[in-house]
Amino acid sequence: MATLKDVAALAHVDVSTVSRALNNNSNVHPETKARILAAVKELSYKPNVLARGLRQGKLNTIAVVVPKITYSIFSQVALGIEKAASDKGYAIIMVNTGNDGDVEKKSLVKLRNSFIDGMIIGATGSNSRLIRDINTEIPVVQVVRKFDPLLSCVDVDYTDIGYKAVWNLYSKGCRKIALINSSLSLTPYENRYTGYKRAISELDLEEIVISKDSLLQGPSYGYECTLKLLDEYDGIDGIMLASDSQSMGALRALKESHISVPDQIKLLSMTGIQIGSMLETSLTSFELPGEEIGEEAALMLIRAIESSKNDKPPARHLTLSAQLIERESTG
Repeated sequence: MATLKDVAALAHVDVSTVSRALNNNSNVHPETKARILAAVKELSYKPNVLARGLRQGKLNTIAVVVPKITYSIFSQVALGIEKAASDKGYAIIMVNTGNDGDVEKKSLVKLRNSFIDGMIIGATGSNSRLIRDINTEIPVVQVVRKFDPLLSCVDVDYTDIGYKAVWNLYSKGCRKIALINSSLSLTPYENRYTGYKRAISELDLEEIVISKDSLLQGPSYGYECTLKLLDEYDGIDGIMLASDSQSMGALRALKESHISVPDQIKLLSMTGIQIGSMLETSLTSFELPGEEIGEEAALMLIRAIESSKNDKPPARHLTLSAQLIERESTG
């Protein structure tokens, strides 16, 4: 395997000149750099990225920790992170925690002792102190879920979504509006409930909330919660769900129960993805800017990584807006 010395010998320069050329130092004459690059190509020289990174104190590697990459919002966020990171010359390491605090803790401990320059995390909320400690060593940016106000974050105004969703259904004639929610320990669900409750109170409507302690918050979760809702309440005419995935389960439950959407019950998803527009009954939804969240988080993190030790940026909180897309499920 060719070494830096081999490249230097073939290019008739010293090792330090080769190193400067490969690091795009402007002090290397263009003709000399061209000769060095030709030698690199001829010898098929591969730089030792790990050794170089250790010398420079940076490996251009970001850890991305998410509950589940199969959750629509986190898959979109990951795409945005990967795009922005790649454009800036960074690689990413993806870690799935399964929304399990213990798994998250073990993953964080391993990552803390590995070669990464920073971390982007959609946390469970169970390891806030550990994450804050890690942030004293490398920068950390939260995405989608903001648990620690002392750490940078890119998220969406879920309270506003919950509030506007109620008013949207009310404007379509709904007067008994239910929310299928999950654990209030997760900030998106807590904030959606806050917005829902405020709107319900303003409209003087009955508060109807169904939730189950379950990690399976996809179609099966929406299906089971919808059946539970129909079993426990009469006269429901509007249902708000956390995601298009849950809404697909709700559509199945309503179809099996011979309930027409949107004639008898209107459905609204609070986290839209592209598939929602392709269903037999297309879903009205708040489309979250998942890729934009990922891109902004990556850029925020890279700025922190590349800032000088004496000029670290303060924590920054960026809240993006969701766009309501009206389709068939609300008529």
